[in-house]
Amino acid sequence: MRYTFLEGNKDGCILIARILLMMLYVIFGWNKVVGFSGTVAYMATVGVPLPVVTAGIALFMEFVVGLAIVVGFYTRPLALLLAIYTVGAAVIGHQFWNMVDPDRAASMINFYKNVSIAGGLLLLCITGPGSYSIDKR
Repeated sequence: MRYTFLEGNKDGCILIARILLMMLYVIFGWNKVVGFSGTVAYMATVGVPLPVVTAGIALFMEFVVGLAIVVGFYTRPLALLLAIYTVGAAVIGHQFWNMVDPDRAASMINFYKNVSIAGGLLLLCITGPGSYSIDKR
């Protein structure tokens, strides 16, 4: 029973997991859409090269790719791409190893949250989006 408990609801559970996993990306991606100039300014303050291009990539990855995964469109490759992006964002944006407390502790939490989310994205890449998706796989 422990291995078949949700088997009958597997596709529904995968749909809920996709939505929950992408909420963060879609919400913060939308914030980048409506506040693009602020996103560019933030990127410039943290020293990211080409802040306009970097902000555009962040907007696309979070909002567009996030929505695509929610509806189950090219889920496997986009989940893998988003996992790589998420680890990169963790390394660039949450360099706790260069900080002192209390900033260090908060940044470490965010770094490892990103790493954990990347793990969920890799799992989604392996399992696929389920039948409640455009991909239907």
